[in-house]
Amino acid sequence: MTTATLPTPRAATRSPWPVRWTCAEFNRLGDMGAFEGKRAMLINGVILEEGPMNPPHAITLMLVEEAIRTAFGAGWCLRQQLPLMLGQDTDPEPDLAVVPGRPRDYTAHPTTADLVIEVADSSLDFDTNEKRLLYAKAGIREYWVADVNGRRLHVYRDPRAGDYTAQQTFGPAEAVSPLAAPSATVRVADLLA
Repeated sequence: MTTATLPTPRAATRSPWPVRWTCAEFNRLGDMGAFEGKRAMLINGVILEEGPMNPPHAITLMLVEEAIRTAFGAGWCLRQQLPLMLGQDTDPEPDLAVVPGRPRDYTAHPTTADLVIEVADSSLDFDTNEKRLLYAKAGIREYWVADVNGRRLHVYRDPRAGDYTAQQTFGPAEAVSPLAAPSATVRVADLLA
């Protein structure tokens, strides 16, 4: 008489593992209302949620949008907290992404931007480290972080080998010109609440 051994179910042979999401799955969850009233993003297949936006963050975001719209002018689309697909599993939904053209030029979410800006209050460490490396790896040629609490602007340029080779910090009395709009001058004080 021969005894048969039943196969062991896969789940019983492994410890728990994380579920990695794709941008398509993340967007489908959003369409179903899973993130209603939440500030969610997808970073390397992991869904992250930020806390509620406080007034200084909101005011700074509006000031940044106004200053950047003036600096870039016509021919540029400013995407505020909208998808920016940086691969199959990364959609950081930056505070502001500047892309060429007009809104109707995009039948899908953009995969790059000429300038990405994040407003940081409680997220400064995440924005100046993980997100900085994420944007550099994606080849975003210029990345700014408006530091609400420190009242300064961190500017990252020239992405190479997964990081930015040029990193500068500007105070409220200083100004910077975006690479994609070199004739424009953006005063740091105009960006900060």
